Amino acid sequence: MSLFPEVKCRRCGESFSIVRSHCPNCGTRRVAQSGRTPAATPGTVKGTAAYERAETNTKWQMIFGGILVFAVILAVIVMVTVHPDGLDNPGTTGQGTITAPTPSPTPDPGAQTIIVQPPTPSPTPIPIPESVKVFFFEDEKEEFTEKVGEAVKLKAVAYPVDQFPNATFKWSVNDESVIKLTISEDTKECEVLCLKHQPGGVTLTVECNGVKKDVKVYTKN
Repeated sequence: MSLFPEVKCRRCGESFSIVRSHCPNCGTRRVAQSGRTPAATPGTVKGTAAYERAETNTKWQMIFGGILVFAVILAVIVMVTVHPDGLDNPGTTGQGTITAPTPSPTPDPGAQTIIVQPPTPSPTPIPIPESVKVFFFEDEKEEFTEKVGEAVKLKAVAYPVDQFPNATFKWSVNDESVIKLTISEDTKECEVLCLKHQPGGVTLTVECNGVKKDVKVYTKN
């Protein structure tokens, strides 16, 4: 059991000892809990991408609700059209008099049966991150130099981190004869092995839901 209490990171939610000044998972600086006014969430600030996504989700919810109401009304109309007395108790009148059931009409073999299909709901839009960054340990990388035969392990992060904790990534390089990529099972990490020297270097690309990040890799013997 630890001698010091633990706190949770305000960005990624990871627990760590109170003696640390930064979160070991995402590097966010720990702040004092007392007297701190919570900042407005991105979804409530106009002009941000999170606010626009919240507006879009609200519109889709209204559309889905309208489709559901339309489907219910359509089902009631079909029920009343096919069975006009379906809402009353069969075999009785308003005064409680028992009446004989009306025989069902014989179906016409030549009549065309009309099948009413409910409307197909639209698919839920895929959330898009604001940005993708590549790290070597805790340092963000835009470019780096690698020797032939050397392997470097990189990590990709989609932002905001709290909205994409389980993000998946696609790693690629524009010349596979120069760089070999070994991707982890969760796709968040990638080992970059330099196979040969290439003047001018190559471009490593990381993608998450359509958002891409390019990193320049220079090689040397």
